[in-house]
Amino acid sequence: MKIAIGLSGGVDSAVAALLLMKAGHEVTGVTMKLWQEGRYKGGCHDACFGPGEAEDIAAATELAKKIGIEYRVFDCSSEYERIVVDYFRQEKSAGRTPNPCVVCNPRMKFGLLPEIAARHFAFDRFATGHYARIVEVGERLAVARATDASKDQSYFLWGLSQEQLARAMFPLGDLTKPEVRRLAAEAGLPMAEKPDSQDFYSGDCTELMGETDRDGEIVSTSGKVLGTHHGYWRYTVGQRKGLGIGGGTPFYVIKVDGRANRVVVGTREEAVRTEFRMLPTNWMAAEPTEGKVEGFVKIRSTGNPVGPATLENGVVNVPNGIFGVAPGQSAVMYSASGAILCGGVIQGQD
Repeated sequence: MKIAIGLSGGVDSAVAALLLMKAGHEVTGVTMKLWQEGRYKGGCHDACFGPGEAEDIAAATELAKKIGIEYRVFDCSSEYERIVVDYFRQEKSAGRTPNPCVVCNPRMKFGLLPEIAARHFAFDRFATGHYARIVEVGERLAVARATDASKDQSYFLWGLSQEQLARAMFPLGDLTKPEVRRLAAEAGLPMAEKPDSQDFYSGDCTELMGETDRDGEIVSTSGKVLGTHHGYWRYTVGQRKGLGIGGGTPFYVIKVDGRANRVVVGTREEAVRTEFRMLPTNWMAAEPTEGKVEGFVKIRSTGNPVGPATLENGVVNVPNGIFGVAPGQSAVMYSASGAILCGGVIQGQD
């Protein structure tokens, strides 16, 4: 089988490519060039969007030579700016919590990249180094949680269409991270101990926003002024660190008000909700329905799905409560077996 695989220069995609080769497939590596040198400063080399991209592409080039596969790099920087960076900027400006990976995966990594690659060479499937699995549920396909729960990336993939899933492959879905690093070391791959990317952007998000410091108030849920900040876009619902409010009970961000440049904080108890609204926009294991969907819900990439939870008429109910519900972030409903039922975007709290 002819397979195109997205290479990042990291250990995960490297081992995924190696496994596909060992299985007898004809593999071609592809990478999206995203960074526009000089447009932004960026920061340290710990993100998928930043000035370290040239090093990652060099690492992927060396990998391709070492394991003997063809390798192509496609400049997708202008599309990334328009699709992902502009989305990030708009969501932050509105006081919501953006999720760039959720936008990038269906529209860029599993959308534009294989589309461009197909113009240059033929392939049957498109693979990545994501920790996730693809399962069949009746006549539908769904992303399911990976064997390694601590590295599971299914949350970021809820937006993939049935057509994209039919062509996708996740070779690492049944492996743990230590196993992947061991396979890389045994194969003599130089990225065997390379640290994982930690975030979307390596620099200060103020730069992406095109903003300068703008002082505003940090207030309690009762309206009492507790402190000041230098820009509402630096905060997200559920955040505790970096608030600059000393002493007493720990505070968490409850709401970000972009219009008023105000950050509302409260106790952990105030940050827990049993109900919130979401707009389900992609269905996987479950058929599109306006009826009740039962399962477990996840509202951030880390941690396990919380439940029991139900989704009905756009309202998610979690009787046991869930912490840090952030408008703009993704809410993903899972079945008991770990397959994604549906996913969507959390709506405003008001």
